[in-house]
Amino acid sequence: MTNQKGAIAFVWENFGPGHADRVEAVANSYLGRRSVIGIELAAKSDVYEWHSESRPNFAKLTIFRNVSLSKVGILTRAWKTIGACLHSKATDIFFCHYEHPATFLSAVILRLLGKNVYMMNDSKFDDYTRYLHRELGKSILYLPYVGGIASGSRALDYIRFLGIPKNKIAGNYNCLSLARIRNLAGTPPAPDGLPFEERDFVIVARLVEKKNLFMALASYDLYRERCKNPRKLKIFGSGPLEKALRDFVAEKNLQELVYLAGFVQTAEVCQALGSALALLLPSTEEQFGNVVIEAQALGLPVILSDNCGARDQLVRSGVNGFVIEPDNPQGLAFFMDLIDRDKVLWRRMCEAATKYSVAGDSSIFSNAITKIIESDQ
Repeated sequence: MTNQKGAIAFVWENFGPGHADRVEAVANSYLGRRSVIGIELAAKSDVYEWHSESRPNFAKLTIFRNVSLSKVGILTRAWKTIGACLHSKATDIFFCHYEHPATFLSAVILRLLGKNVYMMNDSKFDDYTRYLHRELGKSILYLPYVGGIASGSRALDYIRFLGIPKNKIAGNYNCLSLARIRNLAGTPPAPDGLPFEERDFVIVARLVEKKNLFMALASYDLYRERCKNPRKLKIFGSGPLEKALRDFVAEKNLQELVYLAGFVQTAEVCQALGSALALLLPSTEEQFGNVVIEAQALGLPVILSDNCGARDQLVRSGVNGFVIEPDNPQGLAFFMDLIDRDKVLWRRMCEAATKYSVAGDSSIFSNAITKIIESDQ
């Protein structure tokens, strides 16, 4: 079948599992009508340790296979990106990382060549302190884009503030395949599966400052003091703070209760969440937090900070989890203790978590893409 319009292309630095989920959902939606192309700048991420993924129902093109993206010059990166987009015959092109000069240059040239160029972003006003001159500069970087997709009310407001037309904005960007997560977990969502009494707390995060892990450990120490038989805390992730965190665990004499597992791939994350009591995410800065979707797909309550973008669309405090301030270890410890000992509350929150999880499914991303590109047709 010949498409009346060209392909739809998505450009990311690297195709992690979540990116593949989103493009797969769009490809399923447009099957037989338009081609969907995934354009991956590099075969390996400079930030995340996940394996690059593809799916059989969309084509994926990797531009730089054997070199770190950080070593590629701006003009080379832009030239290759523009070439890949033109080669794909795409007329609608979605970019992430608008702030990178090569992305901006690519978007400008493709727009001048008559392509519809869109941005994907999950930043919010409250991620960190904002300054007028920087925001004005960002608004210039937004000029090539005819529309955008973001996640949650705060992120949607932010891209509108920076100049994306209101009628060309849709959510939600941060979505994952619930079916894939549940399949990888190999266990039914809570409250089914592992008994309540055998479950532990879990953190899945890069070991960096903004994840607020020292506060999480201090909260766990407070929780441990309140409980006769405290549940364990399992932390999955890698990063520059690993040694300091291990030292903190030893200082607090928590070695028998806190387990730092290091980085694991998505399947192991899903399996860990499938046997957990609740997910903890007390970040001081968190544009979204995709792990919240993974947790809710498996029926888990989430205790997270109000800085996390995921709370806008997925978490209702007291319904399917609890929202805390990132500088409130006593509050986090209180909610850990509460959910630890109240099985009835936990089961009710598990059922609510599963109900709310549909808002994070990759089909929502596909619907947003359709809304944006067909809004002026």
